[in-house]
Amino acid sequence: MTPLVRKFALTAHVTSSVGWLGLVAGFLALAVAGLTSQNPQMVRAVYLAMELIAWCVIVLGLLFVIHHLTGGGLGRHTP
Repeated sequence: MTPLVRKFALTAHVTSSVGWLGLVAGFLALAVAGLTSQNPQMVRAVYLAMELIAWCVIVLGLLFVIHHLTGGGLGRHTP
C-alpha cells in the first residue's frame, strides 16, 4: 500500500470509528433522557429519535458486513 493510500485508509477508519462512538453516545444519552423524563411529549420525541439512530446503526452495520464479505466493497473492480 502506498503511503497516500495508507493515510487515506487510516483517516477513513478513525473517522468511522469516532462516528460510531458518537452514535452510541447519542443513543445512550437519549435513553437516559427518555427513562428519567416525566413529560410524555419528551419521552415520545426521545424514542422517535432513538428509532432514527437505530436505523442508522443498522444501515452502517450492513454496509460494514457487505464491505468485508465482498473483499473490499461493492465498488471494487478487478481487472
